[in-house]
Amino acid sequence: MSFTLATWNINSVRLRQDLVLKLLSEQAPDVLCLQECKSPVEKIPTAGFEALGYTHMVARGQKGYNGVAILSKIPMVEAGAENFASLGHARHIAGRLENGVTIHNHYVPAGGDVADRRVNEKFGQKLDYLTDMRDAFRAAVPKRAILVGDLNIAPREDDVWDHKKLLKVVSHTPIEVEHFNDVMATGDWHDVTRADIPDGRLYSWWSYRAKDWDAADKGRRLDHIWATGDIKSAAHSSRVLRDARGWEKPSDHAPVFATFDL
Repeated sequence: MSFTLATWNINSVRLRQDLVLKLLSEQAPDVLCLQECKSPVEKIPTAGFEALGYTHMVARGQKGYNGVAILSKIPMVEAGAENFASLGHARHIAGRLENGVTIHNHYVPAGGDVADRRVNEKFGQKLDYLTDMRDAFRAAVPKRAILVGDLNIAPREDDVWDHKKLLKVVSHTPIEVEHFNDVMATGDWHDVTRADIPDGRLYSWWSYRAKDWDAADKGRRLDHIWATGDIKSAAHSSRVLRDARGWEKPSDHAPVFATFDL
């Protein structure tokens, strides 16, 4: 079974449903994982997705904030939803495909603007969320699993436009990267995107604040696709659909793709 998966922080699935439909029509991934849906589950506009063949969905929603969903052409059943850091937020949903592969879709807290949990509660919540992820994988190391989402951390020096300038900026600080790497190591997760594209700067997010995001190109790779060690060799054809950042009224994130032969 071969399937292509995409992950995308859509920044409101109702506001940008036309962009989701454009992606599904033009790129046709078998599975699309969305974050920051900003919608209760019952108000996600599923009719258009179903018309394109995405008849399976698992999701967790909130009014106006957070929210995660997995759309699939392939039969899929819900496989759980975690409340990491006891935040009560809709930040995780898992779906299991008919071949037994479990897909975990995460929206890790952004962490606010100050990289110090003593003065910024949101930064502490982010670190706690990652710690809970690590502990969950320590308690039960996942097998035949894929983890995707807006993890809100750019771990490598070439995952940001300027490593030195961003060392004290939330999303690239050493403590966040340390937590990120601990989660990966504990769960035997492997970075599919960088396995396929090992060298060079690579981004999936560009700030709305930039007047010309494309020319300035001050991006960060915040969106990730991981696979457990037992299936990492099945992944290939990774790419970032940078053009989507330039669509009309876009999300500030671009979709990330990978294909799996399982």
